[in-house]
Amino acid sequence: MPFARLATATTPTCHIGLGLAAVGRPGYINLGRDRDLGADRSAEALRTRTHELLDAAYAQGVRYFDAARSYGRSEEFLAGWLAARPGVDDVVIGSKWGYTYTADWSTDAEQHEVKDHTLANYERQRAESDALLGDRLDLYQIHSVTPDSPALTDKELHARLAEAAAQGLTVGFSTSGPAQADAVRAALGVTVDGEPLFRTVQCTYNALETSAGPALAEAHAAGLTVIVKEGMANGRLAEEQAPAVLKEIAGRSGLGCDAVALALVLRQPWAGVVLSGAATTAQLASNLHAAVVDLDDDQLERLAGLAEEPRAYWTRRGQLPWH
Repeated sequence: MPFARLATATTPTCHIGLGLAAVGRPGYINLGRDRDLGADRSAEALRTRTHELLDAAYAQGVRYFDAARSYGRSEEFLAGWLAARPGVDDVVIGSKWGYTYTADWSTDAEQHEVKDHTLANYERQRAESDALLGDRLDLYQIHSVTPDSPALTDKELHARLAEAAAQGLTVGFSTSGPAQADAVRAALGVTVDGEPLFRTVQCTYNALETSAGPALAEAHAAGLTVIVKEGMANGRLAEEQAPAVLKEIAGRSGLGCDAVALALVLRQPWAGVVLSGAATTAQLASNLHAAVVDLDDDQLERLAGLAEEPRAYWTRRGQLPWH
């Protein structure tokens, strides 16, 4: 497991990763992108921004970086950063297949990505990822598995993924939607020749959406590394949008709402890596303060009251516009 590399790290930020969804393409559903990215969203501008974020993250102890085929040119940007820094050999690199980016570098495309969990798409996208990341790719995840995903039942696909695992690639999956817990539990039951196929799970969990918590605890107990995405609820827990209780607790801590929101996730005993989705180096620095936030029982109880009904949460997420 490549995540064993993180076990020897001693920095407080080693369990925070950097996800590149917000900077690998000009459009995304995070709130506040006009302020964060400005008008210049050319490929070169976002390449430079991505490299600056990766430099800042690495310098501050972050050792996991997360991309995807559907995150525009995120793999390309990450590959360029790695190639320019051959001495950076202590990081873990993850990517995902299953969605194809279709927006053609536009923020107002009718469709930004297309989902396809077939074996043919795996083979195509695996070749594309390999061409960019080569042997630097440690973890390859099926992107956004839901309980009805064919990726959970396709035995031929499972066999091919097991072949990749036998050659040293860690195989994982991510989830989305109100039935994340069901998807996690279904995936835990997938085996090839009697051995579990998946070694990691990446799941949405934050102060507003906690429904997958028990299933993630089960995944952790089964030996999977749990990666948490969308800890900031696509910007809904950032300073401008944050609920009053989060603002109050953050004010008392002297840190940002983002640090408190991510600290809530970091303290979960099953959370192996919690992703920052920062789009600026200032956001990243603020996010990384999560590692030193201490929440007492009263604060935890008050934050627990923010959880929404899963279908309501995912309905609202689905209504966020691509900025």
